[in-house]
Amino acid sequence: MIPAASFSGKRVSLFGLGGSGIATARALIEGGADVLAWDDNPDSVAKAGALGITTADLRGADWARFSAFVLSPGVPLTHPKPHWTVELARGSGVEIIGDIELFCRERMLLAPAAPFIAITGTNGKSTTTALTAHILKSAGRDTQMGGNIGRAVMTLDPPQPERHYVVECSSYQIDLAPSINPTAGVLLNLTPDHLDRHGTMQHYASIKERLVAGSETAIIGVDDSWCAQIADRLERAGRQVIRISKRLPLTDGYFADGTNLMEAVHGRYSRVAFLEGIGSLRGQHNAQNALAAAAACLKVGLELGEIQSGLESFPGLAHRMEQVGRKGHVLFVNDSKATNADAAAPALSSFARIYWIAGGLPKEGGIEPLRGFFPRIAKAYLIGEAAPAFSATLGEPVPYEISGTLAAAVEHAARDAARDSSGEAVVLLSPACASFDQFKNFEVRGEAFRQAVTAIDGVMPIGGTR
Repeated sequence: MIPAASFSGKRVSLFGLGGSGIATARALIEGGADVLAWDDNPDSVAKAGALGITTADLRGADWARFSAFVLSPGVPLTHPKPHWTVELARGSGVEIIGDIELFCRERMLLAPAAPFIAITGTNGKSTTTALTAHILKSAGRDTQMGGNIGRAVMTLDPPQPERHYVVECSSYQIDLAPSINPTAGVLLNLTPDHLDRHGTMQHYASIKERLVAGSETAIIGVDDSWCAQIADRLERAGRQVIRISKRLPLTDGYFADGTNLMEAVHGRYSRVAFLEGIGSLRGQHNAQNALAAAAACLKVGLELGEIQSGLESFPGLAHRMEQVGRKGHVLFVNDSKATNADAAAPALSSFARIYWIAGGLPKEGGIEPLRGFFPRIAKAYLIGEAAPAFSATLGEPVPYEISGTLAAAVEHAARDAARDSSGEAVVLLSPACASFDQFKNFEVRGEAFRQAVTAIDGVMPIGGTR
């Protein structure tokens, strides 16, 4: 835990008592703050009280006594309308912050030189965060990873000068972190997302921009116009900017040339790493993730050999193009985290001969956006509520069956892929759907896939399997 000593002796209100909220409350208390917490869920309030956290309905609190209000990132700050606690805080002139802001203040208080890599973007931030932390750890660096992935940021070990922090930041968290100041700030990409919480794409982009604007070095993917404009704007303002591209040669920055990761300096190119043969980093989208991780690790002092070694040993992120097993020429890949068509596209673009398990609780638009990948699909195995609609979209060009359950789909796909004599065949769970019709969440769905695969006679688990 990181005790929030920057609020020692001060009275702090807090709303949102989920996992990160309770961790934040305990960090504040450990640091000497007087915390008054609340949640709209009575069960969460009861749990916090049992842990010794003082709770009371903040509607009746004396807001003039609070030095700060700590808000859970899951609670609306601006759209569709501010939460009632936000209105009370603003009405009393109380600063509104989140747990990432607390972390930033403690780092500046205890060890401002501690290397801090903060990563955001619409897509790919979890993989990039996990990959960056893995490279640092494999190089022997004292490394802490958390934020929007894994551990709540205030449960990490306290800042020390040589301790490296790799923190995934959602737009909600950045919105509550006005002084975020990473050593290397990474912005991967921007596409419309969470507009129900941010109102407009312009507002969403402006929030993401804060992370790189406050960084010592801004590492920005420039393959979309939003991020390209942000990079140009920061550079004009005199900030240090490193551009990365997964598809365009750059004059300065880092870019992908096939499986080679290249550095450009005034139009002169050199290779910094390569992804050839690294199954966990297949696909153009993973080239972008690897470019960002490499640039960030170089910024905090790693050597090229250390980065290459870390790339080669990266097991992949659970449920995101996770290679779980192989039987002969058949590879089994768990991409359960692909809960809509856009999220399924990277996996479908990464393999040439696919036995595709898809379906679940359908999202708006179905799989029509994936039509360009249909020639790669040897056969589809449809499950859950989406099966009838997906079968109608697939039509005659793509052979399919309505398997109904995930277990049946795995069994049938494995059988058919084993009979495929055209080269490597991939049994791919990339549902393009939410899981909630048959599973509690995508993690449970992915674990069910993993168990069904490893139960197949002759399947050899792959090293990164969890």
